[in-house]
Order: sequence, then structure tokens, then C-alpha cells
Amino acid sequence: MGKEHINEAIQGVLEQGNKAFVPYIMAGDGGLEKLADQISFLEKSGATVIELGIPFSDPVADGPTIQEAGIRALENGTTLKAVLETLKESKKSRSIPIVLMTYFNLIFVYGIERFAEECEAAGVDGVIIPDLPLEEEDSAVPALSKHEIALIRLASPTSPKSRLEEIVKRTEGFLYAVTVKGTTGARSEYEEGVAEYLEELKSLSSVPVLAGFGVSSPEQVKDLGQYCDGVIVGSKIVQALSKGKEEEILELINASKQAFINPV
Repeated sequence: MGKEHINEAIQGVLEQGNKAFVPYIMAGDGGLEKLADQISFLEKSGATVIELGIPFSDPVADGPTIQEAGIRALENGTTLKAVLETLKESKKSRSIPIVLMTYFNLIFVYGIERFAEECEAAGVDGVIIPDLPLEEEDSAVPALSKHEIALIRLASPTSPKSRLEEIVKRTEGFLYAVTVKGTTGARSEYEEGVAEYLEELKSLSSVPVLAGFGVSSPEQVKDLGQYCDGVIVGSKIVQALSKGKEEEILELINASKQAFINPV
């Protein structure tokens, strides 16, 4: 489990000539009793890894769609403890790697060692902590490493090359390549230079590079997949799940299942 579980899942997809597809869902949106079924649906549909958001009152990296999902989850009484307990109960029914996306305040209040220990017990393989900078991550790294939980770092297009090199060197599982200068949310097009940015990260990284933020259509999944190892789709997945439009999710996942040979 843990880091190796993520590595094996992504490498297995890449070796088949496909791209990794990581859907993001908000834990507790619609009720935690639906979480196991949501994970099962995504796993059976061909997702590579699932990114599971923990609702938080001040989500600095999230756009409107995910913020609204977080509010709904909080109104349903969703807590970090309840999410971990739910994952632990359904652990034996899934084989897909689970990555939690949460803010450091929640982990700190919960207790860093307790959080890492319970993540391992619940079958969580990695965590993304968007508000934890490199300079402060020593507070979390020892506990996460002890329990083999991957700390997945985010790379930003606004970061200088020296910082990107440090982020790439430290990331585990995969590198989360933020493709926009802003928060999450569906976008119809990307800023100029995204392809070059992703290719640069690929040249620097020894782990898979996955592009996220703003990916919302099968065409974007295919386009970005030319320059990296896969994509992370959040707002569009959250929106489709809340409206019962599973066919839209299947279209997105299927777009990652075609080999990309030469970028155009």
C-alpha cells in the first residue's frame, strides 16, 4: 500500500500505452453513506487513483464548484474523522489507490501522528496538502514517511525553475502539475505555454507528472495527455456526480485510454 500502491497503479496504466486518470470527489457531498459506492463506480469505470477531498471552511485552492460541494458536505456533518472511519470500513471492497486532499489546519488539529496512523489503517495511500509549503513540511514528513503515506507536491507555473526542481525532487507518488494561475474550476482553454511547462516538468521529474486544475472535457484530457503522464479532473467530476450524469464521467475517463505517441 502507500507510495508503492500509487506507483504500481500509474505505471501499470502507462505501460499499456494509456494515460493516468485521477478523478477528484468531495467526501460527504451527498452524504458519507454514498462514498463507498462513488469510489466503486470510479474504480470500475477505469480511474487510476482517486483524489478524495476533505471539506474545509476556508479552501484557498478550490474554485466555486468544489467550494459548494465542500459546504454541502459540511452541512451533512462530514468530518476528517468520519471520512477516515468510512474508508476503513470499506477498505476491503476496493483496490484503487486513495489520495486525500486536505488543508494542514485539519491535520494539525487532528494530530499529525494520529492522522498518518489512521490514514494507513484506512487504506489511504497519499495526501495532497496545498497550503503546506516546502519550508514548513518537516512538521508532517516524518509521520507520513513512517506510515508509507506519499506526500504529493504541487508545482505551479508561476514558480521559478530552482523551486520547481526542489519540488520535483521531493514529491512522492506523482507530481501534481497545476496548469493555471488560479483556483480549481472548469475552463474552456489554457494559457499559452502550458505544453512547454508540462514538458519541462517531465524532463525534471523521476515520477509521473499529472496535470490538474481546469481539466473539464475529453478533448482537454487528450490534449494535455500529449505532454505529461495523465490528468486530474475535479470540478467536472463533482458536478457530474451531483447531477447523476455518470456518462460524462465515463467519457472523460475513456479519453485517457488512448495512447499518445507524438504531440501535435
